[in-house]
Amino acid sequence: MFEINATNLTWLENVDEETDLCLHGKAVAKIGDEIFEDDATVSATALYLLKSLTEDHLIHKGNQMLPCCGFSIYANEDKTAVDICGCPNGTDWSIIHVGDDVKIITDSGQETIIGLDEYKISVYSFADKIKEYYEKSTPKVLPKDKVDREGYIVFWNEWHWRRK
Repeated sequence: MFEINATNLTWLENVDEETDLCLHGKAVAKIGDEIFEDDATVSATALYLLKSLTEDHLIHKGNQMLPCCGFSIYANEDKTAVDICGCPNGTDWSIIHVGDDVKIITDSGQETIIGLDEYKISVYSFADKIKEYYEKSTPKVLPKDKVDREGYIVFWNEWHWRRK
């Protein structure tokens, strides 16, 4: 069983809403009989979950699934995907594709296997909730810095491509 939700969605208090590119909130994930709660950059979580629909993710290798921060978004060379850099704090687990299933392994070693179709429903629901919050918020002002602007644009391009 895998469920994930976010509550208390917000932009950073010390940043203008139209310039804060990362959405934050309380993320709660239920994996098997374990529950993980963390204040997270939920926009990054949503993209990481969308990536996990087609790619494996190994615990403690790169980003955390519930990252604390997302300081910078860097577009890859061919502008098809992004890397989001943050601090080392957050909650992580592995996601490994096994045939038509997804195996999720937590830090405690617990393994939960669910069907990919069931997993997709949870991921899409979470991602759609985050996207809806962006759509209802003040429109973003793109950064003047080329790297930051490009990263944000590619973030959404990758999101839409993966969500289809």
